[in-house]
Amino acid sequence: MAASGSGMFIRCEVDEPAASDAAIAKQLASVCPVDIYADDSGRVRIVDSNLDECILCGLCLEVGPAGAVRVLKLYDGGRLLERPAAAGA
Repeated sequence: MAASGSGMFIRCEVDEPAASDAAIAKQLASVCPVDIYADDSGRVRIVDSNLDECILCGLCLEVGPAGAVRVLKLYDGGRLLERPAAAGA
């Protein structure tokens, strides 16, 4: 895991090479409504102090290749938050 962090309720993980992709770092930092992800000079950094503010919106899961960003629900046995279904699916 290139970037990861755990709070009380969730764990966020970002795989390499997504974590070192400057475009993905910028997108994650801009899409998260509670600032869990930061762009740290072109690398993804997880802001641990914001993890338990996650609203499970799934916007981060849409950034980068499928499976590159994962949100695990620690309160639900580590179950993964799933990518939102495509419109019309």
